[in-house]
Parts: sequence; C-alpha cells; structure tokens
Amino acid sequence: MSPSSPPAAGNIRSLDFDANHSVRSRESQRSLLDDDVDFMDEVATGIIERDRKRMRTEVLRIVSFTCAVLSCLCAGSITSYSLYANRFLTDLHYTQYRINIVSITAELGLYLLVPGWGYICDRFSPPPLSLLASLLFGSGYLLAAYSYRSGPPQDAGGDGWPFGVMVLAFFFIGAGTSCMYLSAVATCAKNFAESKYRGFMLAVPIAAFGLSGMWQSQVGAQLLAETHEDGSKGDLNVFRYFVFLAGLLFAVGIVGFLGLRIVDEESLIDHGVDQMERSGLLDESEFFRESRRASRARQIYGTVEPDGSETEDDEEAGEISLSESQVLRKQEEDERLKEKKVWLLNHATHAFLTDRTMWLLAAGFFLLTGPGEAYINNLGTIIPTLTPRKYFDVANPPAGHAATHVSIIALTSTIARLFTGSLSDLFAPPSNPEYPPSARFTLSRLALLLPSAGIQLLAFVVLGLPFLVLQTPSLFLLSSALLGTGYGASFSLVPIIISVVWGAENFATNWGIVAMMPAGGAAIWSIVYSVGYSKASGDSNECRGYNCFGAWTWGCVASTAIAIVLLSFAWRTWRRRAVAV
Repeated sequence: MSPSSPPAAGNIRSLDFDANHSVRSRESQRSLLDDDVDFMDEVATGIIERDRKRMRTEVLRIVSFTCAVLSCLCAGSITSYSLYANRFLTDLHYTQYRINIVSITAELGLYLLVPGWGYICDRFSPPPLSLLASLLFGSGYLLAAYSYRSGPPQDAGGDGWPFGVMVLAFFFIGAGTSCMYLSAVATCAKNFAESKYRGFMLAVPIAAFGLSGMWQSQVGAQLLAETHEDGSKGDLNVFRYFVFLAGLLFAVGIVGFLGLRIVDEESLIDHGVDQMERSGLLDESEFFRESRRASRARQIYGTVEPDGSETEDDEEAGEISLSESQVLRKQEEDERLKEKKVWLLNHATHAFLTDRTMWLLAAGFFLLTGPGEAYINNLGTIIPTLTPRKYFDVANPPAGHAATHVSIIALTSTIARLFTGSLSDLFAPPSNPEYPPSARFTLSRLALLLPSAGIQLLAFVVLGLPFLVLQTPSLFLLSSALLGTGYGASFSLVPIIISVVWGAENFATNWGIVAMMPAGGAAIWSIVYSVGYSKASGDSNECRGYNCFGAWTWGCVASTAIAIVLLSFAWRTWRRRAVAV
C-alpha cells in the first residue's frame, strides 16, 4: 500500500485509534470545568457561610454586651437605700435596729443566694436569671411601696402593715439585684474570656452597676420629690420612687431575658478542658477515658462495608439514613457537650474550693467590703449626727445630703472600676501561656487592688478623727469619695482576678461563692453600728455627736487593714506558683 493511498478497511492508524477522541476530549474538559466550577462554588459558599456565621456571632456578642450593661445600669437600686432610710425612721417610726434589719435582709438576699444563681447560670444560661430578677424586683418594690404607704406598723403606734412585710420586700429586692447583676456580668465574662480587653469589658457592666445608684437617686430627688404648697421641692416621695423602680426593673429584666446570650460556649468549654489536659487531670477522669473509647469505636465500626458495593435501593435508603444519622450525630454531640460541660464545671468548682489562695482572697474580700457596705447603708443616719442641734439651716446639713453622698460614691466607684479595669488590660502580665513573652512593663492586678484597699482605709481614718470631721463636717463628703474609690476598685478587680486565676468557664459559680462574703461583713458591721448608735442615743431614736459612730469607724479601720494583709499573702502564694495575676 502506497503512502498516498487511503487506508484499507479495518486498518487502524494511530490518529484514528478513537474516532470519537475529540468529542470525548471536549466532554472530559467540559466535565472537569464543571467540577472546578462546582468546587469553587462550594468553596465560595463555605466562605460566605463562615463569614455570615462569624458576623451573626459578633452581632449577638455586641447585643448581649449592650443588654448586660443596661441590666447593670439599673440593677444597683439597693445602693440608694440611704436616700430613704431616714424616712423609715421618721415616717414609719422604725428604730435604728429595724432600719438595719431591713438593710441586712437585703444584703443577705443579695449575697447569700449568689452561689445558687451562679450554679444555674453556668449550667444553664443567664436568661432565666434575668427573668427571675424581673419578677423579684417587681414584687419586692411593690410590696415595699404599699407597706410604706400604709404607715407605721401597730407595734410602732400605727395601723400599717407589719414590719415583716417590709423585711420580705427587701429580701426580694436583694435577691433580684444579685440575679440581674450576675446574669449580666457572667455573660460578659464568658463572651470576652479570650479577648485582649476582657478586663475592660468586664469592668464596664460592673461600673454601670455602681452608676445605677447615682442616676436613680438623682431621679428620685429631682423628679419624684414631694411638692410643697409654695411649689418648692421637698423630700423624696418614697411611694412613687418604689413604684418607679418596680416598673423599670421589671422591664429591664424582660429585656435581659430576651437579649443575654452566651456565644461560642463550646469553644470556652474546650479551652477549659485543654487547660486541664495540660495539667494531667483528664487522665484521672473515667468520663474522658470512656469518651476516648467511644470515639475510637465510632471510627472503627462507623465505616462502610469492605466491598463498598451499593445497590440503587441501598443508595436511596442511604440518603434517608444519612439524614437520620446526621440528626442522631448532632444529638449525640450535644449530649456529649453537656456531659463534658457538667464534668468540667464540677471539677472546676472542686478545684476552686480546695485552693488555699481562694480562701485568702475570700477572707480579704469579706473584711474589705463589709465595712464599705455598712458605710453605704448607714451614711443617711450619720449625716444628722454631724449636724449641730442649733444649726440654723436644717434643709442643708453641713455634712451634705444623702443623695449627694450616694451620687459621689456611685461616681467615684464607677471611675475607679473603669480605671482599674483598663489598667489591668494594659499592664497586667499575660495569663495565657501560649502568648509569647513580652518586654513591656507589667503590673499585677494585686498591685492595683492593695492601694485601692488603702484608699478605703483612709476614708475611715478621715471619718474616725474627731478633730477633723466634727470641726469640718463637710469632710464627710471627702470620706465618701475615698470610700467609693476603694470600694469600687475592689468590686472590679476581684472578679477579674477570679476569671484569670480559675478560668471563665465556671466564673458565675466561683464569683458567686466569693460574692457571698460582703453579706456577712455588712451584717456584722451594720449590727456594730446599730449597737453604738443606740447606746449613744439612749431613749431617743435620734443620735448626735462622735459617739454615735466613732467606735464603729475604728473597727472598720482594723477590718480593712487585716484585709490588706490577707490579700498580700494570697499575692505572695500566686507569685510562688508563677500564676500570672
């Protein structure tokens, strides 16, 4: 066959090996192109969905933070107690003992129930606490309003409601305060646990809590005051003030129920588990050994059959079973997450309670905040003791109005909380061991807490020196400013220290345990104040002079000084353990 002749039938040339080669080649290219397009579409869809999920998470984090600040901005209504405590003395004929019983009951409701609230918050979520707070606040302030409106009780010469009703009302108010406060603070502590500015993000709602007493007392004094016949403003209308607080706090509790959410909780739990895994604690847990065995079993037995053959019926059934298996797998993962969360929180609580430094911190907090709480609750009755009997301008006492003192304490407390929270972010040593070492200047949070306690000590010294405060009663305003600074800083730094040393995953429970301490301190020092006040006043309900508060003041000085010593011991122990605090 000559080269120019056409190929015979049946002969195959290399170029004619596949007559449909070009067609199949184009189809193959088109198929590959379609696969690439589908792959790119999947990648783009995944990126968009990831960004969308991240955006939803951040929006939810911001909304929760806003609701937390709003809750704390209203929850501290009990700090305005001194605004109307003196009216209980004059209008309801309560003795100083009874006034302090009401305040102590509120303190007990505020602090003693916090561990229970923290347990619920950690193991469930913050919204139920916020809803409970709205109910407690609404019922508590309405009970207080109508109990006040009924007049003095029968055992005080009137025909009003029994004294126990007012005590019950303020127990509800104290419990509502701790519910709303803890749900808000725990939300911020968990949502910003890994943030570079977690100290500031935790200090903001805590500062808002201190600020609430200031603006609420001003609203009461300016907008809810009684009006005299000549049109001038008089004293606070206590009934209207209580009704105002009942409606306000009920509404804010509902907002918190709808807006407070924990984001990325699974990541937070995994971080806590990783911390324990590095410490070797997980090897001691039967729960995690079982978890690993179950995981290996799913890897071994959860595969397809060795031959991999499937019929059309198997494929159709497989699609149905795949959907069911995804649901079952999701349910199993959720169940395992709950089990892991419960185990982690129980172990974290045990580790917290068995840590010696925790008890040093708690005892220091007890001795530091108890005098501060007693000061805030009783400043309304200290003011008249500094007013001379023949003082010509009774409407403007030389030691200042109770509303002014409440505002000063709230303002200085707010500034101190924000200032110390910000400094703790800027200068505190990094608590995460994964962070690379830095040459920047560092300052321990205890180096901020101890001077703050010293400022509170100075506040009681100013009040305790008779040649100062009796000669110049206006120095009582300075004492309130100093106390607000030291008291506010301690309530900002101690929860931050707890979240740093013992983690944020069990923060509500841990902080709730330590937060009980002010209740005992406030009860003790309020009783001491009542005993000294009643002894100095004799048969009269009103007391004048240094003897009304002098011994109590120097007792508070000693308590604050001991607190500084105990906190110093805790700091020394943490430094020995190389704990970055």
